[in-house]
Amino acid sequence: MDVKRVAQGASATLGLVGAAVAARRTWRSPAMSLVRMTGTTISTPDAAGWVTDFLSAAYYARQAELREVEDLRVATAILTTRWHRNGHHRLHVHDVVAFHRAFFRGRISDTAQSPRGTLNREQLFAGARRLLGPWFEEAYQDDARRAYGIAFEDRDDRASYRPEFRLRHAKLGELTPPRNALGEQVWHTYDPVPVASAERAIAALSRPETWPDYASELGRFTPVRSGALAGPAFEIEIIMPLTQRTPTVLRGYVTASRVVGFDDADPIGSYADELNELMTRAGRDEPPPFPPGCTPRLAIELTTHEGHFMGRGTNRLLAFERDGQAYLRAAGTWDDMPMTLETAYRTSGRHAQQAFWGDERPNSSMLHQIALRA
Repeated sequence: MDVKRVAQGASATLGLVGAAVAARRTWRSPAMSLVRMTGTTISTPDAAGWVTDFLSAAYYARQAELREVEDLRVATAILTTRWHRNGHHRLHVHDVVAFHRAFFRGRISDTAQSPRGTLNREQLFAGARRLLGPWFEEAYQDDARRAYGIAFEDRDDRASYRPEFRLRHAKLGELTPPRNALGEQVWHTYDPVPVASAERAIAALSRPETWPDYASELGRFTPVRSGALAGPAFEIEIIMPLTQRTPTVLRGYVTASRVVGFDDADPIGSYADELNELMTRAGRDEPPPFPPGCTPRLAIELTTHEGHFMGRGTNRLLAFERDGQAYLRAAGTWDDMPMTLETAYRTSGRHAQQAFWGDERPNSSMLHQIALRA
């Protein structure tokens, strides 16, 4: 036996094993997890350029005074409806040809309400008629045929849809609630947003299929599991404009792991007291999620899945009434992030998260969009 050759072979094998282990660790690292969660589940990476350009034309590239979040929702519904009618096969680079034919006429026009290269709502619906059919606008405006961010041609089409179709190109990892010691967790209470009626807001939130209707310019929630509110998972698409014309999409997944307030089985009063006590102990001068003297109405706990861009965490969507006024607010808890995620969060994510859950600008805030529509 050639001992030297055997040793060389063993060394090469160990080297390959070591490289494989290193590659696997790199692939599972927080930085690579962030890379893997860019883009959407309804389009392939080669379609990213024209998909983001289409969304820009409908919203981000428009002058600030001409932007309406509903236009962005319409544009996203056109993309998602095209995906649905394509047998839930992802949009590819070649799909740009059909979109170009359908929307070119609108994009080359140049008016005060729609400068060249952009699309207003009328142009979006006109292009959708050419792309999808004359029924789209009416279906989109029909609450019975608009669900999951899709306009369905008829109610039978709506009834046959399953949100799990989105998971063909995504994988739900394990739930990842915070696990650090209480003093090592980050606790934060966001500013409350007034709503006209707690009942209407709660009724809206109790239907997961309508959550895409409350999308803001910064992101949307889309169910990826069937069922009532307690238990379904949501795909979160966070939209971060790198420049005015180049938005990028980052995905994460959460599950409504606990819902309190719909019945007496899980009393909302004791839940509110416990949450306020924990915020006092760990929140580092954060205000109580349920303010003194309020009447708690609802709490929805949204727990992250493995690979979420915020790491391990639970966010709570809360409803309460105080002095005759109803409010929605969010209160989040998460473990300290790995350095790679923390750097990205501090540079761009923190302000976006505050805007999405807070009350800075209605166009940015999902809670404001619920208040406006519910």
